[in-house]
Amino acid sequence: MTDKQLSDFIDRGREVLAIEEKGLASIRKNLGLGFAKAVEMLAGCKGRVIITGLGKSGLVGRKIAATMSSTGSPSFFLHPVEAAHGDLGMVRSDDVVIAISNSGETDELNSLLPAIRSFETKIISITSNGESTMARLSDVVIEAKVPCEACSHGLAPTASTTAALALGDALAVCLMDHKDFDSIDFKKFHPGGTLGRRLTLCISELMHTDNIPSAPESCLLSEALNILDTGKLGLIALTSAGNKLAGVITDGDVRRLVCAGKLNSSEPASEVMAKNPLRVTPDMSAAQALDLMEAKEITVLPVVDENGKISGMIHLHDLLGKGRLKFAETTRG
Repeated sequence: MTDKQLSDFIDRGREVLAIEEKGLASIRKNLGLGFAKAVEMLAGCKGRVIITGLGKSGLVGRKIAATMSSTGSPSFFLHPVEAAHGDLGMVRSDDVVIAISNSGETDELNSLLPAIRSFETKIISITSNGESTMARLSDVVIEAKVPCEACSHGLAPTASTTAALALGDALAVCLMDHKDFDSIDFKKFHPGGTLGRRLTLCISELMHTDNIPSAPESCLLSEALNILDTGKLGLIALTSAGNKLAGVITDGDVRRLVCAGKLNSSEPASEVMAKNPLRVTPDMSAAQALDLMEAKEITVLPVVDENGKISGMIHLHDLLGKGRLKFAETTRG
């Protein structure tokens, strides 16, 4: 292909993304009471959230069901044709059904919804047509009208399916916030992969426990500096009675003392140590420790038990190496 053709692809791709962006902006601007009532209905659901739709809307529905299930709202996808041939038996009166159709006139859905209503099951519809048959058969309607599709002929579902998908995410996140769904809850449903590793790895699995660079706070600074140098972690923990953490001295502290001409190796280490330093516990998640290091711009932390006794050290390299974690991956939902 020519450079001109490649450039045209990029330009057209940007046009498509701009159209979809405008679609989302329109949905955002017009989001109203229907959305709020849908969240309220889902928050009060005692059963499962059942998503149904056909074609591209069905594929969007599968993703919404997966997102809701993984974030504390038990959900599954119900194919409307299969439902009409027996799978409707999975629906209960305490469930909530979310039906997705851009036109709101999908025959397979509209023939199914009256049967669902006969169970006294609540129905939420996501559609661009608030006056459609599907909307009239629903208890709550979320309008998802976009200015146009990205397809040149205005036929292929593009901006409309993006809008429906985004509304599903918005519903799921609102439910997460309402339920105070946190990283501990998230951990239960994501034991595998990078995400699971971030949330399940604990400091106790990664920390240094052998030859911890530490000394009594009463030791001379010269002794502390020797341990700091041989420890190779850039930090020495200074302890009080009972091996409790009293303070720390870091490589950076030493450099600052030297630059200020205040390094006196014959004085007690306690005179220059940083008191009440940041610390972590063995049961803290590796992701939380990484967030703390990033926020405070530090590379090593002492690990203490519930009594404040020094248990080990955790270095940034331990997290980025063994933990394979990444900066800016917070534990917030």
